[in-house]
Amino acid sequence: MPPLWLTVLAWVSLAVAFVGVGWILFDIYGRGYRQHMGVMEAVWPVTALYFGPAAVAAYRAWGRPASHRWREERGDPPGRPGYAKTAVGVSHCGAGCTLGDIIAEFAVFGLGVTLGGIALPAEYIGDYVLALALGIGFQYFAIAPMRGLGLRKGLIAAAKADVLSLTAFEVGLFGWMALMFFVFFPAPHHLHPTDPVYWFLMQIGMIAGFFTAWPINIWLIRSGIKEAM
Repeated sequence: MPPLWLTVLAWVSLAVAFVGVGWILFDIYGRGYRQHMGVMEAVWPVTALYFGPAAVAAYRAWGRPASHRWREERGDPPGRPGYAKTAVGVSHCGAGCTLGDIIAEFAVFGLGVTLGGIALPAEYIGDYVLALALGIGFQYFAIAPMRGLGLRKGLIAAAKADVLSLTAFEVGLFGWMALMFFVFFPAPHHLHPTDPVYWFLMQIGMIAGFFTAWPINIWLIRSGIKEAM
């Protein structure tokens, strides 16, 4: 069992994250700050699942000004600095990764899937496959409307924009998951998705993934493969 202090810290971190998710959703749907790019209405709250208050601050600085209400009341939003464009781009990729990881982790655990008697490789495969599917979907709904692309060309463009970014994100997360599995809580004390400490540590892993995906997103945006958002 994890120590009590770590369990308490995990619950606090998760609670703060869910408050951030709720606040962003209320601001978008309750206060009418609907996003100019509809997919961001999912990206911002999902980002808050692991970045918590930092995601709320980023949303206030860069998300709310991109809403229809802001444009109607104050005109065009101010230009974003380069680091903000990169951060939003990574969060877009990270949203697909995060949702894929959450679904896959519970599925692998619930079904008892292992490879060679070890759950971690099965988690890696499930996480990556679902993250890839969701990530390309997120990118499609960002790129296709911007470029006026049909389904086939839109999916190809989305894959080009997301596969490298998503893979870089998962590199950071998977490395952290290996530490969780082999170093922090080795057998027979492995954590499971039913434990809040598991998801607290996954929050840290997703933040690690955010920063391992940062350099490739700079290149993708500058090369025009990925849209600056």
